[in-house]
Amino acid sequence: MNQDITISEDGVEQIPLRSYTQQAYLNYSMYVINDRALPSIGDGLKPVQRRIIYAMSELGLKASSKFKKSARTIGDVIGKFHPHGDSACYEAMVLMAQSFTYRYPLVDGQGNWGSQDDPKSFAAMRYTESRLRDYADVLLGELGLGTVEWKPNFDGTMDEPEILPARLPNVLLNGGSGIAVGMATDIPPHNLNEVAKACIHLLDKPKATVNDLCKFIKGPDFPTEAELITPKEEILELYKTGRGSLKARATYTVESGDIIINALPFQVSGAKVLEQIAAQMNKKKLPMVVDLRDESDHENPTRIVIVPKSNRTDINAVMSHLFSTTDLEKNYRVNFNMIGNNKRPQVKDIATLLKEWIQFRTTTVRRRLQYRLDKILDRLHLLDGLLIAYLNIDEVIKIVRKEEKPKPALVKKFKISERQAEAILELKLRQLAKLEEIKIEAEQKELNAERKILEQLLNSATRLKTLIKKEIQADAERFSDERRTPIVKREEAKAYSETELLSVDPITIVLSDRGWMRAAKGHDVDPHALQYKSGDGFKIAARGKSNQLAIFMDSTGRAYSLPAHTLPSARGQGEPVSGKVNPPSGATFEGVVIGENDIDVLLASDAGYGFVGKIGDLISKNKSGKNILRIPKGGRVLPPIMLSDYGSDFIVSITNEGRMLMFPLSELPRLAKGKGNKIISIPTARVAERLEFVVALAVLTEEDTLTVHAGRRHHNLKPADLQHYRGERGRRGNKLPRGFQNVDRIEVVE
Repeated sequence: MNQDITISEDGVEQIPLRSYTQQAYLNYSMYVINDRALPSIGDGLKPVQRRIIYAMSELGLKASSKFKKSARTIGDVIGKFHPHGDSACYEAMVLMAQSFTYRYPLVDGQGNWGSQDDPKSFAAMRYTESRLRDYADVLLGELGLGTVEWKPNFDGTMDEPEILPARLPNVLLNGGSGIAVGMATDIPPHNLNEVAKACIHLLDKPKATVNDLCKFIKGPDFPTEAELITPKEEILELYKTGRGSLKARATYTVESGDIIINALPFQVSGAKVLEQIAAQMNKKKLPMVVDLRDESDHENPTRIVIVPKSNRTDINAVMSHLFSTTDLEKNYRVNFNMIGNNKRPQVKDIATLLKEWIQFRTTTVRRRLQYRLDKILDRLHLLDGLLIAYLNIDEVIKIVRKEEKPKPALVKKFKISERQAEAILELKLRQLAKLEEIKIEAEQKELNAERKILEQLLNSATRLKTLIKKEIQADAERFSDERRTPIVKREEAKAYSETELLSVDPITIVLSDRGWMRAAKGHDVDPHALQYKSGDGFKIAARGKSNQLAIFMDSTGRAYSLPAHTLPSARGQGEPVSGKVNPPSGATFEGVVIGENDIDVLLASDAGYGFVGKIGDLISKNKSGKNILRIPKGGRVLPPIMLSDYGSDFIVSITNEGRMLMFPLSELPRLAKGKGNKIISIPTARVAERLEFVVALAVLTEEDTLTVHAGRRHHNLKPADLQHYRGERGRRGNKLPRGFQNVDRIEVVE
């Protein structure tokens, strides 16, 4: 008795609310776990599924019988065995009939039983008809042979089986999912042939490990033909622990440049996938796809057509993006949690699960054999009595005619049992013929032979194992099919980055004197003709593509990266670069470059130092930028110059003193960052005091002409003229002609 219970003066039992709620919730939890949510290891069914199958068998709805209205079946189920809602009960029945939900369906449905796109679109039970499939015989075939325990139904008016005598481990074959209180189960379906081979191996070698069994069971086998892409090591670990996750991916082919998706992952709706892809197309997040069609029909249950923008589109990249962003790739939880033979829930590894099921099967077969042996022994006992009667037929007739109570007289006279006497008294006159005696002797002989076989099986564990193996093999041959889910090694799906999804358009990045930026479409833009704020003007421009990064250099030698497609349009006056990055106080922006990461760029200061780097070295995700060019005291950053041929180009540098030096660009080092090497010699003191500095840099080939601008005057230096200024890197250079001491800019003419 509960110690918390007290009796009031008027005889009413009282219990604290805390104790009552704890006990009530515990009772509810155990009910949900054992009698609702988790399957049994023996037959792999939850109570509602077991009751549906049993009720259908009681209605005579075998695979060979006619279909019967589903409402009739559900009425019997909820009226006799499962007093719950009819809709929930009917849905459980529907799932067992759906070939895209169950690997080996138990119910054969006629009518609308839902589709893969919408499994719950099935018709009401008053419209559909159903019967059991052949596979249900695996669960029901031995039910009436004394194989399982029976229990009263909910109202005690009839009995129902506690479990069905499954001849195969249905808990693995069809799997199942459910949520109980504090625990859940997610068991994926498996291939019958593989599981049968594993069971036979385990019968031969009871100490087999998970590794041994996984030589037969390669992995789950879903009803759909999508690929299982989980690595084999992870599948093995899943079977060892009973927990883990799986990843399935749709399969596709390419026909005339179009992508044809022909198999979807388990429990994935094609309609939902179409919605997901269409949503990306509407949001312009999938510019490489121009059309999407659903061509699924009865012959092709899954046929989704994706039309790429052009035949140059990378189909593998498109599909990798879709796998990453839609249900074309799906993860599944795995949790081998079930009710064991001890009627307790437990998560089991694959070896423990199959060993326990084999124990269940061995007990079931032993009970079946013993039941048959008992029937044979009982029949032989009756036949012995009948044979005595035939041998003494005259005396039997005499006793029956004269005795008031012939039964005790027969027992006493022939020393037979009451059951034998009863059988003798129930004989009909026509059965007293000599032929019947011959039949009894033949039946005795036949039954004795069967009894001998049964006794041998029951007394020999080896023979019993052999029988179980043969029965598993026979069922495997009858119901097995080829694996549907291929296990394939695939690379991890990768979604397109934001820039990869952008349309690739030519753009021109314009930077003003005051550090305002904007992006104009096309490369034929005249940046001088754009409107600028009062007191501001054009400084520098760079040409690139909209899916690239624009890199700005400030006066301290730091580089900042901004996606080109995020820059303000050139229709307006732009925005300050400092609004999107965090430069040091007082820093100004001196240059911009844009291009592929492997393009060379010349970085230099007006102190006469520089080096060649890659655009990729300048990229920084930090708003504070990346320190690239170290500036000598008194020096300033010169606008970076993109290079086309590091090996054969020449560099020209001019100081404000009118000195010019030209040398091969290859003499400058390649660096990721730093001060660089001396380009032209300028005394350090003159740099610090800003008395002499580089005013212009240019890169040209041997055939190019250089135009030098000084105020309104300009001077063309042809290739032959430029030879006068050639020298070694780091020299002072030669003086330009008179009148060109104050150079404004230089221009390369090809």
